[in-house]
Amino acid sequence: MNFRPRTREEPEINLIPFIDVLLVVLIFLMMSTTYSKFTELQLKLPVADAEAQRDYPKEVLVSVTSDGSYAVNKIAVRDRSTDALASALLEGAKAGKDSVIIISADASATHQAVVNVMEAARRSGLTQITFATQSSARAGAK
Repeated sequence: MNFRPRTREEPEINLIPFIDVLLVVLIFLMMSTTYSKFTELQLKLPVADAEAQRDYPKEVLVSVTSDGSYAVNKIAVRDRSTDALASALLEGAKAGKDSVIIISADASATHQAVVNVMEAARRSGLTQITFATQSSARAGAK
């Protein structure tokens, strides 16, 4: 029989796996963070479920409020006529005819206000038009 006193080993906490897990969680949170674009006008976008939005390097952002006001690339257009909107679109289209117009219309904006933007784009010779929406999950949260 062995009656020698045993030396007790102090328990040791290994922090390396803990740090590894924290770094993975941090990377996951950084990658899943969404960034929002803020415009000069406060808009409530219509709801549609679509694939992830693509980033257009040659984009012209046109905002339409519920009262029919326009803003091109975050600059308000004072006159509501189609001709004034067409000239503002030409000034905002830095890439010329290759520019893509993104219409961000308020959900309660009139159909005529959106059609005016499309008509102004046609007069300017800009043919690539798309609409900005928000996902139905984000709309339900507001």
